[in-house]
Amino acid sequence: MIIPVKTSQGSYDIVLQRGVLAEAGKHLSLNRKVLIVTDSGVPQSYAQTLASSCKAPKIFTLPAGEQSKNIDTYTQILKALVEAGFTRTDCVVAVGGGVVGDLAGFAAASFMRGIDFYNVPTTVLSQVDSSIGGKTAIDFMGLKNIVGAFYPPKKVLIDPDTLKTLPPRQIANGLAEAVKMAATHSEELFCLFEAGNPLENLDTIIEQALLIKKSVVEADEKEGGLRKVLNFGHTLAHGLESVNALSHYYHGECVAVGMLPMCNEAVRARLKPVLEKLGLPTALTANADEIIAACRHDKKAAGDEITVVFVPEIGQFELRKIPFTQYEEMIRQVL
Repeated sequence: MIIPVKTSQGSYDIVLQRGVLAEAGKHLSLNRKVLIVTDSGVPQSYAQTLASSCKAPKIFTLPAGEQSKNIDTYTQILKALVEAGFTRTDCVVAVGGGVVGDLAGFAAASFMRGIDFYNVPTTVLSQVDSSIGGKTAIDFMGLKNIVGAFYPPKKVLIDPDTLKTLPPRQIANGLAEAVKMAATHSEELFCLFEAGNPLENLDTIIEQALLIKKSVVEADEKEGGLRKVLNFGHTLAHGLESVNALSHYYHGECVAVGMLPMCNEAVRARLKPVLEKLGLPTALTANADEIIAACRHDKKAAGDEITVVFVPEIGQFELRKIPFTQYEEMIRQVL
């Protein structure tokens, strides 16, 4: 399946197909120098499979985990590009999850003011969410995604076969983002999570989540308005991720907790069982004051107000600007 995505800089295709990683040479322009960025948690065979389709590949492997998404690793990628003699006609390919995609994309966006970037996401989270939309970033001074750029990839290859090596916790971590899409946009998709085993409908879930995000980012590429809906649950999630004591929680697990206070009781009554079915947390024991302080740094906060995404009914959403004190009361429900 090919899903075209329109941007202000042109358009790019998302190719969703089992086995497409082995056919990368048919879809990507690899007859040049290619820096393949991956991490230690990704099976090395994935990067090597891609390298076999490249004229002059170089594999850069960073340590797995959010802690690698920093300015030091970003600098190391730039150094690798310079030392290998990359020019404006060469490219960077991310093979891995959201951390790899964010880092590789930001390096491609800034090296020589921008060189070609391709994304080959290999986790559920990156396949349903972070690989589409053109956001690239690093964490800085303990703040998530505070330095970055909008830089769409030239193409995205999504191969669901790469998910076979993921442990159940990582699959659930990614599916939290698909639940987010369903809760805000599609009761039909949400019912797939309620009805049975989501793993039996994984390809359909990936496809439907991509189509939802495509419609949102095409309508609001630079997050001027509508795209903020994709932040459902994320303000609290990013606050949780900024606290060292909670570093063992994955992004999707934090999003799961972050969604619950941002909906009414009827929605929460349907959402919580879905999260529990997936094995996702629905509450955390944490220092509420520390997390609330981190949330004040969120990009959606302005003065004493913050814009939140609220779900009044499954498949619908509202953008609400509320006093930060009211937001604080809401999130203390799950802390």
